[in-house]
Amino acid sequence: MAANVLVKQVQAKWNNSFARLNRAEPGITGLLAFSEAWRIATNFLYPRDLNDPTPRKEYSMQEVRASFEFLSRAKMLPLLMENFLEDMRKQQHLIERDINKYMAEFEAADTPDHIARMIFRLEKWYKEWSPIPELGSILLSAYTLAFHTHLYSSFPPSFSRGFKQLIASSFSFVNAPCPQWAVPPEPHPPLPPGPARQDVFLWSACETLGLLDRYESLIASVCYEYIEAHVMETCAKRWQESTLAYLREWMTDRVVPWMVMPYARGARSADEARQMLQGVGSRFDYHMCKTLCDLRLQELFDIIVDYPDSMPALQDLKECLSRVDQRNELVKSLRRANRKRLLHPGADTNSIIDQYKNTMNALRFLDPPGVLLYKVADPIRRYLRERPDTIRSIVTYLVGDGEGGEGLGNENENEPIQPLQQRQADDYNDPNWEPEPIDAGPDFRTNKPTDVISTLVSIYDSKDLFVKELQVLLAQRLLAVTDGNYEKERRNIEILKVRFGEAALQVCEVMLRDMTDSRRIDQHIQAQKQMPLHPTIVSRHFWPPLQTSMFNMPGQFKEIQEAYAKEFHLFKPDKKLHWLPHLGTISLDIELQDRTVSAEVPPLEAAIIEHFSTKDTWDVADLATEMKIERAAALKAVLTWVDLGVLKEEDTGLYKLLEVAEEASSSSNPVARQAAMEDTSSVLTVQQQEQEQMKVYWKFIEGMLTNLGSLSLARIQSMLKLAPGYDRTIEQLADFMEAARREGHVTVRDGVWRLQQ
Repeated sequence: MAANVLVKQVQAKWNNSFARLNRAEPGITGLLAFSEAWRIATNFLYPRDLNDPTPRKEYSMQEVRASFEFLSRAKMLPLLMENFLEDMRKQQHLIERDINKYMAEFEAADTPDHIARMIFRLEKWYKEWSPIPELGSILLSAYTLAFHTHLYSSFPPSFSRGFKQLIASSFSFVNAPCPQWAVPPEPHPPLPPGPARQDVFLWSACETLGLLDRYESLIASVCYEYIEAHVMETCAKRWQESTLAYLREWMTDRVVPWMVMPYARGARSADEARQMLQGVGSRFDYHMCKTLCDLRLQELFDIIVDYPDSMPALQDLKECLSRVDQRNELVKSLRRANRKRLLHPGADTNSIIDQYKNTMNALRFLDPPGVLLYKVADPIRRYLRERPDTIRSIVTYLVGDGEGGEGLGNENENEPIQPLQQRQADDYNDPNWEPEPIDAGPDFRTNKPTDVISTLVSIYDSKDLFVKELQVLLAQRLLAVTDGNYEKERRNIEILKVRFGEAALQVCEVMLRDMTDSRRIDQHIQAQKQMPLHPTIVSRHFWPPLQTSMFNMPGQFKEIQEAYAKEFHLFKPDKKLHWLPHLGTISLDIELQDRTVSAEVPPLEAAIIEHFSTKDTWDVADLATEMKIERAAALKAVLTWVDLGVLKEEDTGLYKLLEVAEEASSSSNPVARQAAMEDTSSVLTVQQQEQEQMKVYWKFIEGMLTNLGSLSLARIQSMLKLAPGYDRTIEQLADFMEAARREGHVTVRDGVWRLQQ
């Protein structure tokens, strides 16, 4: 029973299909008509070999349309489409043969013209196999999808490289005739007007094959690299002129015309093309700004070195930073460059301060709130704080150094000098108050000092250190004045009083008054009794400690000093002179048998030659013993007279007075002479003063370790605070203890210090 039902169902379906194909014609006439329509349609659609010279059978379009209409009524078009796509798959090897041929030529020559010819050849394959539009969009879409799928699967890996070269070469077509290989070989329609569209056929072929959509990211990367190469070539190390406006003009002339074909090829008007290019144009402008920003960040250290001549480059960088968020990269790049090129022992402290000053000015221009400066400057400030000569270098900037030295006090001559700025608490009642920037750190404050000098001074917690160094530097400069003109120093003091306050500069005013009073006292004494001595008289309690020496001036120099002291006591009965014989200069005329030698020398050299007036030959060791000075100091003084031709070395360490001049001798040691001639300052520096004070505290430390055995650094620090005048930090104490350890006075183990046994 079931079998009969199945037979009836199959028979019904067969009869239904036969009726549909036979079209109710008598016999099998309709079936024969269907067979003829199928044959015509499949032969018409069959993919032909372009290399086959056999002519293709021509069908009239009337026959073709009739066949497709017949198959459509028979509902056989889906089957026809499947048959066509299967035939195309079987013929795919013909296309692969051409692809392999052109790719082999490209890999041998490595030039993009072979890729262009292959694309035109593939376009011809596509058009040759493509169904006519009259057959409907469904068949055409299915064919296009299948053709592209088979095509992409046939491309070797090297095609991407070749296609990238081809796209890169298309930039040379802009505003210039394209080469012959960029135009298809067969007859083609006339070119559109305008030189910028000479590569229209190449882009049209790429669109036909779907390459523009499939390789969209590759095409964009070519434009990115083109922009990068041009920026690097034209903008590197060009800081004295703005380049951003030039780059945007270049983009308008070279990149935008190129963008029309790959990104606005369907535009029907200029406005429509402009609208289509708006998005991608913004991406390319962003990339241009980012490339320029990256370049300037790499060069930022050198740009800051050239500040303010490099202001145009900073202006470009500021505009790029507003377009591209590269603030973190700026901080990392500049900190890395500072660490490599600036913050190391080989860099001079003055150079570091110069670069820090330029960094402040440059980063405040880029970021007025100061977040970038805060992040970049922190390592510089910490490094400068660790350098022993930083304070002295900053003070030198404050007052200027050398002839014509301007100093930081005169950095902006058109602006009034301001007091040192101090950090203030936020005033939330201020209507102009603004919150801190979003990328500011937890310790950042927007009201930090912006004045250059205030920022430099704020490296240290207290300005007292600068005041002490100012006193030392002023003492050296005052003692170096020989013409009595202290106007420059007086002006510097007035400027510094504005900066630091009058109370902090009272000692400096006393020092300056001592110099003028000294000249007045000397003029009075000279009026009473003419003397060749013109001393500088200073108040011991107001001046920094001066270099001391134990020797006394011999002979006539001692007599002159005693006579001057007597006259001074008559003028100032309540005061007494304490001579510093090693400071100052003495003008001498040494009369020998055949000549007179004139020289201006320090007192020690004058004392040495005075001893030769009593004895012609002296040993350096004997001179040192006689004058109660070190042998090195005596040798330095003797070598001065050897250089002047007054003394001669008879034997090692033995020198003789030359009454009669001799020819210059080369027996003296030039290295020793150069070392001996090094000058020493007349005033103890702040560092030297601290070392002398720490020697006093060493007695306390030695007593602690003797009585208590061993102590930690923190315990030593807490006990030293009981000593009068002790104000050192634990870091300074650690440096002192480490120096004592190197000298063999103490040892340390596990942070515990004890005396060396």
